[in-house]
Amino acid sequence: MGVPFEALLPYGIVITMFGVTGAGLYVSKRFLNEGKKPRWNSDLWDRQMMERDLRITGTLRGQSSNHIAPKGFELSNPWKIEKRIY
Repeated sequence: MGVPFEALLPYGIVITMFGVTGAGLYVSKRFLNEGKKPRWNSDLWDRQMMERDLRITGTLRGQSSNHIAPKGFELSNPWKIEKRIY
């Protein structure tokens, strides 16, 4: 006995929606990361380097090969003050 075509229509709709959502997620992640693969498993060092890149270039994913710091960067201290109660 064959499968009626009415059973294949919902299956096709579900497969299409999985494809659309997967492609949308892929495009949105690439757009947020300026066309690069998204970062994963970033530790404290990676987050500090992303903050430094943000201060140097203005974007989290941007990098600069300029060996001279931009104006005002020499006064920008990246170190955070640790708040402890003694």
